[in-house]
Amino acid sequence: MNLKLLTIFLFVSVCLIWGTTWFAMEVALHSIPPIFATGLRFLLAAPLLMVLAKVFKQPLLFPKGKRRWLLIVALMYFAIPFTLMIFGEQYISSGLASIIFANMPVAVMLMSGLFLSLRLAKHQILGLMTAVVSLCLILANEMQMGSEDYLIGTVCLGVAVAMHAIMYVLVQKHCKDIEVLTYNALPSLIAALFLFGVSAMAENVNIEAFTWDSMSAVVYLGFVASVGGIVAYFKLVQVSTPFQASICFLIFPVVALIISGYINGEALSQQSLLMMVPLLLGILLTKVPKGILKQRAALKIVSSN
Repeated sequence: MNLKLLTIFLFVSVCLIWGTTWFAMEVALHSIPPIFATGLRFLLAAPLLMVLAKVFKQPLLFPKGKRRWLLIVALMYFAIPFTLMIFGEQYISSGLASIIFANMPVAVMLMSGLFLSLRLAKHQILGLMTAVVSLCLILANEMQMGSEDYLIGTVCLGVAVAMHAIMYVLVQKHCKDIEVLTYNALPSLIAALFLFGVSAMAENVNIEAFTWDSMSAVVYLGFVASVGGIVAYFKLVQVSTPFQASICFLIFPVVALIISGYINGEALSQQSLLMMVPLLLGILLTKVPKGILKQRAALKIVSSN
């Protein structure tokens, strides 16, 4: 497979995996409590991630001096945010949940400014403001049409996005040299054990009541979303530019909305769908590299002369 076909294959794979993940979490909730479901997801993913780490000769442990980050990543990147995501889907549709999470690039940009003193270009500031305003309008519109529980789901997804963004920035600052599989393997196992402990105290888990559909959804989340999605995305980053890879954040919410509408009949209002256009454009602008617009403008001036 040549590089162009590989890039297209990986891009489509990531968009489909990320887009279907939200519906899978919704199905898992039909008979499995959210904390237990998330723990089971990571318990399934961890051994396969460890095997892949050994195959690709990546260490399982974080480097000396950074071992404390194992627990931090396990709890603050895996256990708590992913539980909040699936917990929030008890109150909002999988399509709306995907839209909220699609704003991850915007959240990362904000946190980079706070923690890394990142200076944003004018087009990135415009994109950030456009995305935030558009998302707020979509959420306000959907809450008016839905129940008060929409607020619970929205807050859960919002906190999950914020935690992921903060962890992304902190990892870039303190653990940038850690390999991808190293970052995911042991933390997934630690997250699973932690969540099973919390579930034992907080949830009434009746394994006999688990349905085949819910179990299949958790297996999908463990093997395809947690392993396949990770490998496909980071391989995509290697064979393309970060900007090209980030376009997945514009596509997967559309996939999730189509699935949610087709299977569950859950569709956003017409006003919210219209606001998706400036939302996605805003997210796109935040990911456009600095200087690229100036470079293109300069090239046009040169060519016109």
